[in-house]
Amino acid sequence: MAVMADQFTITTDPVGDSVALSALFAVLPLLTLFVLLGVVRMRAWLAGVISLAVALIVAIALYAMPVGQALLSATEGAAFGFFPILWIVLNAVWVYNLTVVSGHFDVLRRSMARISPDMRIQAIIVAFCFGALLEALAGFGTPVAVTVVMLMALGFPPIRAAAVALVANTAPVAFGALATPITTLGTVTSGAADDPRLNTETLGAMVGRQTPLLAVVVPLVLVMVIDGRRGVRQTWPAAVVAGVVFAVGQFLASNYVSVPLTDIVAALLSAAAVVVLLRIWQPAESPDLRSADDEVAVATGRGDEDATVRAAAGTGTGTGPAGEEPAVRARAGGSDPDAPGDPGTGPPAGDARHGEARNVPGEPPLARTHGSVAALEQHDSGAQVVRAYAPYLIIIVIFSLANIPAIKSALGEEPWSVSFGWPGLHVSGADGEPLSSTTFTFGWLAAAGTLMILAGIITAAVLRVGPGSAVRAYGRTYAELRHAIVTVMAVLALAYVMNQSGQTNTLGAFLATTGGFFVFLSSILGWIGVAVTGSDTSANALFGALQVQTAARAGLDPVLLAAANSSGGVLGKMISPQNLAIAASAVGMAGREGDIFRRVVRWSLVLLLIMCVLVTLQGTPVLGWMVPETP
Repeated sequence: MAVMADQFTITTDPVGDSVALSALFAVLPLLTLFVLLGVVRMRAWLAGVISLAVALIVAIALYAMPVGQALLSATEGAAFGFFPILWIVLNAVWVYNLTVVSGHFDVLRRSMARISPDMRIQAIIVAFCFGALLEALAGFGTPVAVTVVMLMALGFPPIRAAAVALVANTAPVAFGALATPITTLGTVTSGAADDPRLNTETLGAMVGRQTPLLAVVVPLVLVMVIDGRRGVRQTWPAAVVAGVVFAVGQFLASNYVSVPLTDIVAALLSAAAVVVLLRIWQPAESPDLRSADDEVAVATGRGDEDATVRAAAGTGTGTGPAGEEPAVRARAGGSDPDAPGDPGTGPPAGDARHGEARNVPGEPPLARTHGSVAALEQHDSGAQVVRAYAPYLIIIVIFSLANIPAIKSALGEEPWSVSFGWPGLHVSGADGEPLSSTTFTFGWLAAAGTLMILAGIITAAVLRVGPGSAVRAYGRTYAELRHAIVTVMAVLALAYVMNQSGQTNTLGAFLATTGGFFVFLSSILGWIGVAVTGSDTSANALFGALQVQTAARAGLDPVLLAAANSSGGVLGKMISPQNLAIAASAVGMAGREGDIFRRVVRWSLVLLLIMCVLVTLQGTPVLGWMVPETP
């Protein structure tokens, strides 16, 4: 017990009193994780566990962290991984599974198909617009968990659905969960430098002058991921309208309306603009993209050419990647000749194999079709459509009510929320003050996951799902996401060990030695933080003060660098192992996180480079006018 109670103080240069040399070892856990995922193609949960072991070895052997403290740090991280992060994801997927069990998700899919039968347009609406709304209300992985299974139900092949959901979950992240990352950034930076602009409002305004650029680009990237160059050529009007309107809404709301409401305003405006556009314009062609064979074509950007070749060869849909089971293709909405009914109506979360998915009473099964003709011809009553959208309306209402200041404040107090020091964990920063991360907050009622359970109970009643079916769906949700649970808990344990041993501080301190060039690297620091923790909030808490302190030493603008930490961080979201695990498990591709990682990592890096250039220009007279001045 004496060892468990040892006090540990963080140092940034434990190896040879050199930050640079120490950084070479501090980066080992991250390198291990990304190499195992992207090169070795190891299952994410195993890669996470191995990387955690590497982080523990570095912490104990090189940073002299007591064994007991290192293990306690890992347990706190694992606990945080489950609550609140997995608690949100698991319950969000359960709400979706209830719609599948009731058969109402088929109604929702047909409703979206009537807006546009084009799968690329549907992806913009679902992954970008609706995903941004979910990010605004819940954040912490909820948009990926929900939109990826919605895309599957719309007929997207598994890996492509995961890639689209991950890429879409970028531009809105900084203002997610009612701007929790920005609020956190304002809190940790306000005491790090004597600058009156370091507050939530000004930092939110600055981020609102950076991330809108991503919003303009992301919808175009989505259609590129879905259908290569052909997708961009045929659907660019919808992609541009969605991106530009979202960007304008995000800028105006963050600067002139309300930082917490930024993504809600932007998402609703973007969705409305796309719907209005589709009343006067539709793509000239709406190709069937359900076949998993198209994965190869899109990866090479040859959507139209490869489709022509397949058509000439008479291989319309293909059989999917080598070794892929027919059940997986059916789950992706693929056209399996042995599958009954419409190929797009199979429940992506695996409910069909349990015999619980069914059509809405009185509805005939859809005829098999490569397009959406049968779906468009089938009639759904107004009541059925309302019930199909009800779960998401319920989520919006519950989260909106829970975030009313008076209610939010009440839920944040005991007994609804309890904070306590993690038992036996005693870690201090270089300044001798205890780390705030050693305090664990258990907001059991205020947690987004708990609110999602409430939404699920109401949803079950509205969709007329019996208690037995609802409970069985809940159990299956845990079973289907079992690998994601291990992955997220392992990676958050790794993040806590790296943070509380000083490894992350070493990486930040090393980048800070670059002086004026740090204005270019500041976004990369945020990107690293989110890639490791999976949370822009955590990355801001981790590096926000460091960005401001480095700015002061290098003569740079602290508001610019603090905002860059959050804006650059959002681009690490799509490659964070926990998000990869959530997406892979949700589409039934657990173990293929490496495939998804390779699909999205190039976009993460390209968009990160764009953000780095933008921040650099904002640090010069060229775009310096975009930085808010001292009032």
